[in-house]
Amino acid sequence: MQIFQQQVANTVAGFLLDCQAVKFNLEQPYTWASGWKSPIYTDNRVTLSFPQVRTYIKNQLVSLIINNFPTVDCIAGVATGGIPQGALTADEIGVSFVYVRAEPKGHGLRNLIEGHIQEGQKVVVVEDLISTGKSSLRAVEALQEGGAEVLGMVSVFTYGFPEAWESFDKAGIKCFPLTDYLSLISIALQKGIIKEQDVNALEQWRKNPSKW
Repeated sequence: MQIFQQQVANTVAGFLLDCQAVKFNLEQPYTWASGWKSPIYTDNRVTLSFPQVRTYIKNQLVSLIINNFPTVDCIAGVATGGIPQGALTADEIGVSFVYVRAEPKGHGLRNLIEGHIQEGQKVVVVEDLISTGKSSLRAVEALQEGGAEVLGMVSVFTYGFPEAWESFDKAGIKCFPLTDYLSLISIALQKGIIKEQDVNALEQWRKNPSKW
């Protein structure tokens, strides 16, 4: 994984905090679907309700894609949070758009990919959030099985878990997040949302979240 310009990373982190897309609670941790206990909860879909934030994120995702994957001719959003971000981005670039379901549709054609993919089409995957990377790579595999050439991935935010980095490297997928966990912690500290004594605990959680 590679992080975009630090100024952009800090700005996006600030926006996530200001619109409360990210919340911290070390005393009463949140429980993820995986069962992990987490001192942080992230829902980047909240950013869609704020035009200034939504537009900034869209424009920065567009810049990431154009600069790193200039031959793109299709954007694929990953359900659910990557769908609106991907659609906004595809519209701005002027390329086609599809989205990838978490599971095949339970009726009709039982589609996993919604939209039209052509054989050999050059696709960039858009995620709003990357944690372990498992759902992101399932989407990549579905697109590849559908005949697409996946150029890489962009996302609004990543926790930067080591296992995600390793999985993306192993799959040969380049991923460019706008901001990451460490940038978020730094800006949260500057804004007084967390205290200096919280930083070590938050960093230790990221290193081994399943044991926290």
